[in-house]
Amino acid sequence: MFASETRRTWPHQRLAGLEVQRFSGILRLSSMLLDTRNLRSPLAMLLFLGTTVAGLVLDLWTKWLAVQHLKPGRIIQFIPGWLHFTYTENQGAVFGLGQGQRWLFVGVSVAAIAFLTFLFLHSDRRPFYQFLLGLLLAGVLGNMYDRVVYGHVRDMIHALPGIHWPPWIARHLPVGLGSSGVFPWIFNIADSLLCVGVFLMIVYSFLHRPVEQRQEIDAQMNTDGHK
Repeated sequence: MFASETRRTWPHQRLAGLEVQRFSGILRLSSMLLDTRNLRSPLAMLLFLGTTVAGLVLDLWTKWLAVQHLKPGRIIQFIPGWLHFTYTENQGAVFGLGQGQRWLFVGVSVAAIAFLTFLFLHSDRRPFYQFLLGLLLAGVLGNMYDRVVYGHVRDMIHALPGIHWPPWIARHLPVGLGSSGVFPWIFNIADSLLCVGVFLMIVYSFLHRPVEQRQEIDAQMNTDGHK
């Protein structure tokens, strides 16, 4: 009977194996980042870029109208008590946060554009998801354009200006908020696209299960059934 010989792994062999694994990981990451399937799909491009362009044009057009026809302090009561138009300039973000941080928000917008483009490239055949990405990109571009060109964001939509908190709630709110209506902030179309897009994206993420996840669940159920 022959004694079995234990195979010895030398350090340089282990290092070579690690380098191969690392190189394979880099190749997989590069393949994922350079995925161009959606760039070759007319429907995907139409949904994503079409939604982006339409949303951006609508946002910039309404901002131009506000500058032309809404003098500072003027209020147009489109639906009295429910929807008013008044022009204001916001140097911060949504809800007036981060006043004066112009270039910080520009940098965040650039990162958001890159991230949304990455998501689009890997969105596969999910038309509604691509539509939502277009909404978000339009909102990001609309407000970034204002910050780069004007140094502030042009806002003009005031929703629910005639609706106020009941006194028993208003007394517990921060100073100035309780007496200025349930929604004191003035916003624009880009803000609306971002808020609606984020909300629908959250709902979509809960309702949509990727094909791989469904296959994994089905495979697990089949495995349990054969036990």
